[in-house]
Amino acid sequence: MITHPQAMATPTPDPDEERRRIQTARLVAYRDDGPLAHALSTKIGGGVPPVPATLVALLAMVGITAAGLLDRGPILLLPVAIVLLLVLPTTPRDHLGRFDWLTPPLLRGAEFLTVIAVGLAADAPKWLLFVLVYVVGYHTYDTVYRTRQSIWPPAWVFRAGLGWELRLLIIGVGAALDVLTPVLAVLTAYLFVLFAVESVTSWVRLDKASAQAGADAEQDLEASPEDALEQATGEAEKG
Repeated sequence: MITHPQAMATPTPDPDEERRRIQTARLVAYRDDGPLAHALSTKIGGGVPPVPATLVALLAMVGITAAGLLDRGPILLLPVAIVLLLVLPTTPRDHLGRFDWLTPPLLRGAEFLTVIAVGLAADAPKWLLFVLVYVVGYHTYDTVYRTRQSIWPPAWVFRAGLGWELRLLIIGVGAALDVLTPVLAVLTAYLFVLFAVESVTSWVRLDKASAQAGADAEQDLEASPEDALEQATGEAEKG
């Protein structure tokens, strides 16, 4: 008797495990970690809880700004150093805690407040600071909207976008060297082109793919039974 080999059953993924995987991927994408954060994440062990660390970083920035401690010169590296030292060790965490969903908004708040505080202390143009915050905010919104549609931005965008940590470091160094305005101009223009072009091209490709899929489905519905039978027969003969 000839026996046919039975196909091995594909294991069904655990729904709870899949939910945790997607949650982690989304929160990590919302953090917008850059190449420096990813490089250090493999060297700092399991990391520290993200919510307390990012909350302390945000409150520290609020305190420094309210106390008026910032002035022109190397002191402008202080807020950047505080945020980096507090938040970078949170990178390796899996972000599965009950309140870990707060990490991205706390981190973005700390980043924006640092940019504004350092920029104002260095007498950078207010409109330029606004544009930079808007560009990064748009990138964050685009990332959130895409992932909620199960459309994940490519990983290279986060690396090319430098991440929150390199953006802050560049701004801090520029402010400390008293060249913040040209640094802001170049950084803002670069990020605007990068995020705008990548976002537009991605959505255009998606629209084209959706339109093509709709056209194919409509063509299948309009095909007569004889045409469908003839097409199926031709494909069977080719096979």
